[in-house]
Amino acid sequence: MNEFPIYSPKSLVKMAHGGGGSLSHELTRDIFVKHFSNPALDAMGDSAIIGIPKSHLAYTTDSYVVKPLFFPGGDIGKLAVCGTVNDLAVSGARPIYLTAGFIIEEGFPLQKLDCLVRSMAQAAHDAGVFIVAGDTKVVEKGACDGIFINTSGIGEFFCKEPMTASRIRSGDAVIINGHIADHGMAIMGTREGLAIETSIESDCAPLSKLAENLLAAVPETRFMRDATRGGLATVICEAVTGQNFGIELYETQIPLREGTAVACELLGIDPLYVANEGKLVAVVPSEKAQTALAAMQTHPRGRDAAIIGRALAEDIGCASLVTHIGSKRRLAMFSGEQLPRIC
Repeated sequence: MNEFPIYSPKSLVKMAHGGGGSLSHELTRDIFVKHFSNPALDAMGDSAIIGIPKSHLAYTTDSYVVKPLFFPGGDIGKLAVCGTVNDLAVSGARPIYLTAGFIIEEGFPLQKLDCLVRSMAQAAHDAGVFIVAGDTKVVEKGACDGIFINTSGIGEFFCKEPMTASRIRSGDAVIINGHIADHGMAIMGTREGLAIETSIESDCAPLSKLAENLLAAVPETRFMRDATRGGLATVICEAVTGQNFGIELYETQIPLREGTAVACELLGIDPLYVANEGKLVAVVPSEKAQTALAAMQTHPRGRDAAIIGRALAEDIGCASLVTHIGSKRRLAMFSGEQLPRIC
């Protein structure tokens, strides 16, 4: 006999699941505690009692409303864990604890909820973090689009100092850990039913161990960001804003899969501005560039890492792209809504 129920496709979330009574208790026990089980969560107090290292902490929070909920390479549950873990990682913090809040639409299949929570548990395990507290609200049918998830995270800050753009110096190398634009185009391709020969999968993945490897090899790393909404170009534009340097990227050196490039061309979208969920951009001293590259390439999420640009003493405050034909074009901060609901 199974310790926990296996839900049929006809088992649905009811308003009573959010009412605080027996159904709320069953939902918490049979899905959330089942998959997220750890000592802090299993105590089932109103707050998780956790051990905090005697050091500086990093804290972040984010909400996820992606549509569709399931997509090639991931789902909203995996995305919610990876997104928050990665925000901590690129800040120079080792993720330790997460919380998870769920807003669930009445009538949402319990089987799908169980699948999403299992996915979150696997992503948390891969990242080496514990989900120690959470909350569930059920809203009337039509009040939300299936399920929305909020995750918050605490991490132990282990860098010597915060990695900010002001630390970048002329000549520094810009590195990315792999192919760009896969996540955004996987979402768009699924949503629009694009028929292309090569399937596109999201790059959604936890980057905490990759970031830690990089910082162990090159503690002098100046700057790190994850290139999510707005893509690679927006990260670079943000980095140069108000600074005394410029940055140029080299189009021929930026990793881009053929299928993703084809999808971008079909939709008239610049891949530099497409969202990623498993890509970090790092800026390191030029003399440490090869060391940083090697550190990334030894990790599975960094096998395709590449040096894609450099900081300049000229073009102060500007970001630019050297194209494959040798011309140079200015990159601007993305504005407007290009790919709705990608995270």
